[in-house]
Amino acid sequence: MLDRPTSVAPPEPPDTTQPAPEVVIRVRDLKVAFGDKVIMEGLDLDVLRGEILGFVGGSGQGKSVLTRTILGLVRKQRGTIEVFGENVDRLDPPGRRRLERRFGVMFQQGALFSALTVKQNIQLPMREYLKLSPRLLEELAMLKIEMVGLKPDAADKVPSELSGGMIKRAALARALALDPEIVFLDEPTSGLDPIGASEFDELIMTLKQTLGLTVFMVTHDLDSLYVACDRIAALADKHVIAVGPLATMLASDHPWLKAYFGGERARARMPENQSRT
Repeated sequence: MLDRPTSVAPPEPPDTTQPAPEVVIRVRDLKVAFGDKVIMEGLDLDVLRGEILGFVGGSGQGKSVLTRTILGLVRKQRGTIEVFGENVDRLDPPGRRRLERRFGVMFQQGALFSALTVKQNIQLPMREYLKLSPRLLEELAMLKIEMVGLKPDAADKVPSELSGGMIKRAALARALALDPEIVFLDEPTSGLDPIGASEFDELIMTLKQTLGLTVFMVTHDLDSLYVACDRIAALADKHVIAVGPLATMLASDHPWLKAYFGGERARARMPENQSRT
């Protein structure tokens, strides 16, 4: 008698109850060059709604250039950039201004206007894009100052009267002036002591949660990558070589990633930190 074949359970159907994450920034086949010097080529990257994406790479490899290219401050030679599903190259000037209102940008070193007070720096984008009464401008600026953890008396100080940490927070308050959906942070914790950097990471995570922000964070700070970022994208060889959680970076065999995340100063190489996925 022939043995009855063993029954095999059918495979579990894929879970379709959870919608796929929305891609709010989609970059494809991007090339950026300054003269004969190619900064990036064939670069692809997705940024998902509601995440903090840490963008890392070696010094001078183009991390800040990518940010400025997405913002339209640097011209690309090839490729497409879509933000909220719209190809930025096809936007007319009014469409471009509407898109810009949905961005907040914190540049390296804060880039505050030195002749303006903190309050005036924060009000500057409001004056450019919105028609508000002086009283409302005052109230909104003070709200942003409180939101980033500055004391009220910081409002009337100029940048030269601020500490490094206060400058970072004031610059973040200006980035939040128009209630953006996406915030670009360029090296937000550089120059801060470990305590100040940790507090700034906590602030970013809190604001992301309470305001529903998407955060594109250029950084070289390993602690920020471990603590604050949902995913990490790594730039090397003129394109993105890896994207994913910390575990993806640790598992990569790429020489730059092994050196960056496995070096002597890498917090991520410690066993207790390798469980983050």
